[in-house]
Amino acid sequence: MLEILYQDEYLVAINKPSGLLVHKSPIDKRETQFALQLVRDQIGQYVYPVHRLDKPTSGVLIFALSSEVARLLSEAFKVHTIQKEYIAVVRGYTKEEELIDYDLKVILDKKADRDRNKNKEPQEAQTYYRQLATVELPYPVSRYPVARYSLLRLLPNTGRKHQLRRHMKHILHPIVGDTKYGRNEHNNLFREKFDSYQLLLHARSIKFVHPINKKEMLIKAEFDEVFKRVLEVFRVNL
Repeated sequence: MLEILYQDEYLVAINKPSGLLVHKSPIDKRETQFALQLVRDQIGQYVYPVHRLDKPTSGVLIFALSSEVARLLSEAFKVHTIQKEYIAVVRGYTKEEELIDYDLKVILDKKADRDRNKNKEPQEAQTYYRQLATVELPYPVSRYPVARYSLLRLLPNTGRKHQLRRHMKHILHPIVGDTKYGRNEHNNLFREKFDSYQLLLHARSIKFVHPINKKEMLIKAEFDEVFKRVLEVFRVNL
């Protein structure tokens, strides 16, 4: 059973676990469970996806309960009137705050996007972050005698594929647990010391205007037990 964070007659929001695909994808044919089908079966009605979370990312995920609400929410995401906040653990000590303004090339799926233009210009992408805490762990990593990490609040201004993960890699502070864009030595340390085998990126909240009743909505998702265990070393309450 998935954790339902909010539900009315127009939409439903869940706390997506890390490792769960939003919907069936040719990228990972081995998977047999998807958030869309699980939510549908759990609430007993058809649901419509309106935005994405990467498979390894946990946190708030919204589905519409009609095609019209799906259209309204999708438009709101496109014009950036929906505010998403993420929490991440990254390698090294970052700046206290920064706006990452770095265009990203379009990532095409070999099968699903085989007919799309492969020479498309990079897309504008912006991510603002603020450092919440830092920690130095007494474990040697690579050529360093200790390991340093930052806890960040990430606020994407755009919604490109893998944007947060790619932007953090670009500034040389990859997210811990990222097997695609991260650093294996840090991923391995967290597996050994914290039994953490997941991407430490969590969609903490979504703020938006309800598409039907026009109320201000703020939906938050709690961290899973693995993320909570890692957060303890930063000694902060989120």
